Amino acid sequence: MKTVTLEVASREDVTRRALEAFRGKKQRARISFATPELLWKVLTAKRWEVLKAMAGQGPLTIREVARRVERDVKAVHGDVRALISAGLVEKTNSGQVAFPFDAIRVEFTLRAA
Repeated sequence: MKTVTLEVASREDVTRRALEAFRGKKQRARISFATPELLWKVLTAKRWEVLKAMAGQGPLTIREVARRVERDVKAVHGDVRALISAGLVEKTNSGQVAFPFDAIRVEFTLRAA
């Protein structure tokens, strides 16, 4: 199973992991956000539904994604564009969209101010 971790991480953490990867240390798939607020701004409830419908399914048309989440194609198209911009969803050469993971893990720590 191919899993991606969505996390809140500092620029320093992301840079450190990138340097470790360049040195050959295996890294797991991660998509990092600067703050929890940014993560939740990008990952709305409707977009989470889209990702769940796309997980492990391979390339799909936006119309098929809309059918699976039982929503209007135009609204789903807007959500998919936002997910593409955030690096969560990929657009294929054939114009379809894909979420190349079977599972999603969300990881962050909330600390007292």
